[in-house]
Amino acid sequence: MGDIARDAGAIAMTYFAAGSETSARVDYKNGGSPVSEADFAVDRLLRERLRALVPDAAWLSEETADNADRLNNSKLFIVDPIDGTRAFIRGDERWSISIALVENQRPVLAILHLPAIGDTFAAAKGAGAFRLRDGHCARLTTSGRETLMGSTVGGPLGFLDALAKNHIELVREPRVPSLAYRMARVATGDVDAGMASADSWDWDVAAADLIVSEAGGLFTGLDGQVPLYNRERPRHGILAAAPPVLQRQLLEAMRAALPQKPS
Repeated sequence: MGDIARDAGAIAMTYFAAGSETSARVDYKNGGSPVSEADFAVDRLLRERLRALVPDAAWLSEETADNADRLNNSKLFIVDPIDGTRAFIRGDERWSISIALVENQRPVLAILHLPAIGDTFAAAKGAGAFRLRDGHCARLTTSGRETLMGSTVGGPLGFLDALAKNHIELVREPRVPSLAYRMARVATGDVDAGMASADSWDWDVAAADLIVSEAGGLFTGLDGQVPLYNRERPRHGILAAAPPVLQRQLLEAMRAALPQKPS
């Protein structure tokens, strides 16, 4: 899967201009979010190559029309061809290609590739999580932090403000445009915890879920339960990721500070 992700990244990079507007044609979806021809080009390559790799897997992608037949399959790929399309369009390097293979509603393989940065995160269920950079492979572990006060946390500004109003003082991580990358950074220990607002899609978080989990962290909803994927409505409530002891404190603080939306 890593080679496939890198080939997809090479396609995306032909449209990407660091610090400048993309050369790709950009359209807008019904909800107003942008989509570029690069998104579709990457999606086509991933769909062709990944389904050839695992022919019995169903398919769920942000840029492919959903097919309800996937619900009859216990195995599927969940893909975001370019997570952080707005960043990609404006020349911000913090976008990613997110791939997860899910079995029985939980991820078992994950690749998160950041072509413009040069990082690739990979995880397999029960085998750990790793970062590949400049030809070197390093095993990932969370920061292991056990105290919420003073933790470095990435998340929506409204969440951080709400926690601050409840006297939870945190070091705020600057906003990362790719949600998958924001959450996966918990696995590197670069940040202690990450939060995601309600209504993220399967393709936004499935790969990051496994990467964080295999790095020794917890990736859950406010109720402390792990997310389930390949449901009829593939969206989630508020999510958080952190080392285990810190996660319990973070969830308690979030439940006290935030209005809750069911998943």
